[in-house]
Amino acid sequence: MDILTKTEGHRFRNIITRTCIVLVTVTLIVWFLPRKEEKLFNYQVGRPWMYSSLIAKYDFPIYKTDEVLKHEQDSLLSTFQPYFNYDKEIEKQQVGKFLIDFRNGIPGLPPEYKATIADRLHRLYQAGIMNPPEYNAINKDTTKQVRVVNGKTAQSITINCIYSTFSAYEQLFSDEKLAPQRAILQKCNLNEYIEPNLIYDKSRSEVERDELLSLIASASGYVMAGEKIIDRGDLVTEETYRRLESFEKEAKRRNSSQNEITTTVLGQIIYVGIVVILFTIYLALFRRDYFDKPRSIMMLYSMITVFPILVALMMRHNLFSVYILPLALTPIFIRVFMDSRTAFTTHTVMVLLCAAAVKYQYEFIIVQMVAGFVAVYSLRELSQRAQLFKTAILVTLASAAIYLALQLIQDNEFLSLDREMYVYFIINGILLLLAYPLMYLIEKLFGFTSNVTLFELSNTNKGLLRNLSEIAPGTFQHAITVGNLASEIANKIEANSLLVRTGALYHDIGKMVNPVFFTENQVGVNPHEKMTSVESARVIIGHVSEGIQMAEKANIPSIIKDFILTHHGRGLARYFYIKEQNAHPNEVIDKEPFMYPGPNPFTREQAILMMADAVEAASRSLGEYTEESISALVNRVIDGQVADGYFKECPITFRDIAQAKVVLIDKLKSIYHTRIQYPELNKEKTEPNKEKTSKKEGRRSSK
Repeated sequence: MDILTKTEGHRFRNIITRTCIVLVTVTLIVWFLPRKEEKLFNYQVGRPWMYSSLIAKYDFPIYKTDEVLKHEQDSLLSTFQPYFNYDKEIEKQQVGKFLIDFRNGIPGLPPEYKATIADRLHRLYQAGIMNPPEYNAINKDTTKQVRVVNGKTAQSITINCIYSTFSAYEQLFSDEKLAPQRAILQKCNLNEYIEPNLIYDKSRSEVERDELLSLIASASGYVMAGEKIIDRGDLVTEETYRRLESFEKEAKRRNSSQNEITTTVLGQIIYVGIVVILFTIYLALFRRDYFDKPRSIMMLYSMITVFPILVALMMRHNLFSVYILPLALTPIFIRVFMDSRTAFTTHTVMVLLCAAAVKYQYEFIIVQMVAGFVAVYSLRELSQRAQLFKTAILVTLASAAIYLALQLIQDNEFLSLDREMYVYFIINGILLLLAYPLMYLIEKLFGFTSNVTLFELSNTNKGLLRNLSEIAPGTFQHAITVGNLASEIANKIEANSLLVRTGALYHDIGKMVNPVFFTENQVGVNPHEKMTSVESARVIIGHVSEGIQMAEKANIPSIIKDFILTHHGRGLARYFYIKEQNAHPNEVIDKEPFMYPGPNPFTREQAILMMADAVEAASRSLGEYTEESISALVNRVIDGQVADGYFKECPITFRDIAQAKVVLIDKLKSIYHTRIQYPELNKEKTEPNKEKTSKKEGRRSSK
């Protein structure tokens, strides 16, 4: 009952965990999806309408384009006259200040120059003086006029009849009487007596400007409810484009209510929820091994969440084209770490989720699906950098080709095709090369081990394997042979041959601590002769724990450390146990000191290694290597492992075990060069033939 209760509790926790993952995924994606304030459709002038017939649901005006409105506004504003108030007090203050400052006349000049300058200042103020920024902004068009308000009257004056403070100062010295005395007058700082007396009336000018702009109509016609705007396949003309733009503006205005936004969010929740739930059902029905592993679940749901969010953000903020995003990274990673079928399914789900954020779903889905298919087809396994480069090129070419095909279907003019998209495809291909460095990040985040890592670990010229070859050469040769045998079995039963070979290379690294205690490294001296059976068993069994410590220190992945732990399983150091039992025939010997810590193999690859390791080690003790002796050895060893229950916890079948036996027998026969028995020559029957032959040779020599 306790076991059933624990099982039910574990199953319930799994259901709750998976449900939470689905809810979090749906919530995150929907949160970032754009709402109805974005454009509803994707269309261009001269391109066919890719959607169904569009019928107006309500009356709406045909708005003028921004370019047309701006042209009309600029045309109308060219006649606009800003208002400036004429301030009489400025002249009185500044001219009066000049007369006081130079009451004794201007040094170095006759007395009449004082009155002349006061008169010229009076003329400038009468014409009107403005601030330089305002003057320069208006003076770009010399025919521009301003409205000068003096008391209750307003008079239109051309801007070239008015001065700025700078031009007024220069005007003083352009006078025929004052010009010769410029050097003296500049010392008088006459610019201090020139101040603007035309003050810009901002409020009045803006009111007048707004009234003028209000005369411009924002629409040039109306579309009535029930009127067809455009039909499927029709080319988008300039007029149709304005109708579509107007329809979207009106839809945005009408859909700005809270009810409409709620409806949009509800639709997005239903859409995303259905797609994510279908993906979850696929994993539960067809990939239960992934569904039960937290790291696999986290990776898969992260992949279908991150890219839709990125696409949604790009669409919301009108950033670069979404086609620069390397969505094919998802099938590449899942193909490398998992399998092709899951890569296809995950990529399809991700593309469908991304399509909820884009405006051109038909085109987007086709291009991205083709890119994903090519990525999976071209990358059966990643073992070299060149494979990834080739995949990036093929994905780029496939995306460009399928997009070109869609363009040719929609538009017959080759020269009018959109070439900018192909630049995005090239950028996408370059970004796909990020798969190599990102693969390392994914391995660390989710605990996976890629084929690239396995190839690096299999390098026998560095690290632990190099040390093993130098410290324990016999063990090293044993590991190489076991790896070859195990990989052959894995290829035969369609298991991961690279993984099992790498695991085989590391499974006995713990023997480096005491290499001489293992027969393959001994040269005439056997230290076990001076030890008790229990002590010997402790040393032999200890190579498992020693190997784990070495692997952890060298940061070897957990998937490889599992081979070290399971290659003996919960097996018995049988030689020393039997020796101990024989030494104490009347006692019951405890098996625990003679048992390996385990656990038993829990994957097919670990079971393969256990079989190959045991058979290869046992084969060294054969007296003669014949087909019969090798076959008997292989069957005896593996049948014994099956009988002892070593393979109860791993998904290996009797058919796999039978095929493993065949492979081991064939390979061991090749290794030990077993040959057929040649028949012996019958000497009695061959004697007469020898005599006849010698007589013939004698005759030939005499001749």
